[in-house]
Amino acid sequence: MVDDCAFCRIVSGEDEAHVLYEDERTVAFLDENPAVEGHALVIPKDHREDVLGGDGATASAVFDTVQTVSRALDDAFDPDGFSVFHSSGSLVGNVQHAHVHVVPRKSDDGVHVSLPRRELSKREAERVAAVIRAQF
Repeated sequence: MVDDCAFCRIVSGEDEAHVLYEDERTVAFLDENPAVEGHALVIPKDHREDVLGGDGATASAVFDTVQTVSRALDDAFDPDGFSVFHSSGSLVGNVQHAHVHVVPRKSDDGVHVSLPRRELSKREAERVAAVIRAQF
């Protein structure tokens, strides 16, 4: 646990949260500043800044919980779909504890999660794929 981490304080019970689900490795709770009704966060109980780094067991546990929570949100709110995302490094935001947002979506919810797109040429795709494959 990191003393100045708000999410570690939730895990330890020192701070309150509206917990939706908890198991040995993860906890899911309502986002205190939700984009929509049911917006949840899933975190590993152990402090880490990145879900995808470190041991695979933690990442698997987090994404198993994402699936469990999304099923419950689907039953509770019957959304049109979900936006699920994780940011790491300086992109994480105010809390430097890994977390995955699970956002039940409706077509008229006003939430805009979009990525600027560009066309990927065959040559560029081959170059990028080669650079990535070299890492395996």
